[in-house]
Amino acid sequence: MQHNTHGEMQAIKKAISWKLFILCYLFVEGSCQDFGDGQTQFICTSVPKDMDICAATLQNSMPGEDLKTTVMQLRETVLQQKETIMNQKETIRELTSKLTRCEGQSAPEPGPGGRRKETGTKNTMGDVSRGPSDTLAQLSQTLQSLKQRLENLEQFSRNNNSVQTNSLKDLLQSKIDDLEKQVLSRVNSIEDGKPGLRNETEQRGRVESTLTSLHQRITDLEKGQKENRPLDKFQLTFPLRTNYMYAKVKKSLPEMYAFTVCMWLKSNASPGVGTPFSYAVPGQANELVLIEWGNNPMEILINDKVAKLPFIINDGKWHHICVTWTTRDGVWEAFQDGVMRGSGENLAPYHPIKPQGVLILGQEQDTLGGGFDATQAFVGDLANFHIWDRKLSIGEIYNLATCSSKAQIGNVFSWLESSIDIYGGASKWTFEACRQLN
Repeated sequence: MQHNTHGEMQAIKKAISWKLFILCYLFVEGSCQDFGDGQTQFICTSVPKDMDICAATLQNSMPGEDLKTTVMQLRETVLQQKETIMNQKETIRELTSKLTRCEGQSAPEPGPGGRRKETGTKNTMGDVSRGPSDTLAQLSQTLQSLKQRLENLEQFSRNNNSVQTNSLKDLLQSKIDDLEKQVLSRVNSIEDGKPGLRNETEQRGRVESTLTSLHQRITDLEKGQKENRPLDKFQLTFPLRTNYMYAKVKKSLPEMYAFTVCMWLKSNASPGVGTPFSYAVPGQANELVLIEWGNNPMEILINDKVAKLPFIINDGKWHHICVTWTTRDGVWEAFQDGVMRGSGENLAPYHPIKPQGVLILGQEQDTLGGGFDATQAFVGDLANFHIWDRKLSIGEIYNLATCSSKAQIGNVFSWLESSIDIYGGASKWTFEACRQLN
């Protein structure tokens, strides 16, 4: 019994030794090969009783120097593979994050520089990135606005029995019908998956030209009701957020080392009321801009430098706002409804406002006189826009906000119908400050 037990014990020890050897060899061999490739080999090697199995296996498998070289290569390969896998995981994580952000945003929401042209995120007039459906929706809303004005004129013509008014009304109705046919044709082309016209830019240009012509005729017709209106008693209305509706000041600004800009604004647009005015000069599209875009507060830009203004005006009520600035130390002040709401300094210090630029109402410029972006367009009403080449006093600004008889008009630009041209469906209506408030 003792002999048999001793034999069994030896057998068990041998079995355990072979299992350990096999595991050790698999560890070494597995560093180079995948067990699933069908090429793994099991080699039986005698091992001295007191020798480490793994060390003996490595010694018997290949010469010492070759073994060391191979082990180092294996280690290097494993490290490289690990690094590659980590890089791939990081790349996948970044792409997944970007895709999630893109899917979660209906429109780009760039950072503080996103409103300016150098970031490349803006949609210009040449980039119809808002999509055909958005463009058609804007055209439809514009047509609806013009039809409403035409209906008002029809009522006027019935009450006054004016032959000239009826004649113009019929012509305008024909123009509107033609535009609606163009829109309907474009809708059908999109639904059929066919291009509406070979040249998208030409089509858009024709539609905008027709809208401008149509608007001008309606304006001429409406003037028959307002022949006695003073040239400064008017407001501009921008009912839609488009990239073709704006007003252009007929003359440029002089070089200015200080200024005050004041106006009446009424808007309930969200997010942001848009761009009440922008002044661009050659080489600098953001020479002087007032803008409230996206979820940002209203800002004044001078030579592309920015100051945040404490205005809250998108409540659908009329508000009088003024911004003063001097080039010395870049000191600025902001007034709403005759009261100073904020001030600061270091806004483009010692940079004079350059002359020979283009002043636009209702749009932000990416290029001189153009490059409009619908997402930054002003939506609402604007009136009594004045510019001075000096800093007005607190008392002078209060007189403007309260419609005092002592209120002054701008010595650089004053609000007159004859001083601006309007385009794209923006309209003029009678306005008298402080009599139509809210």
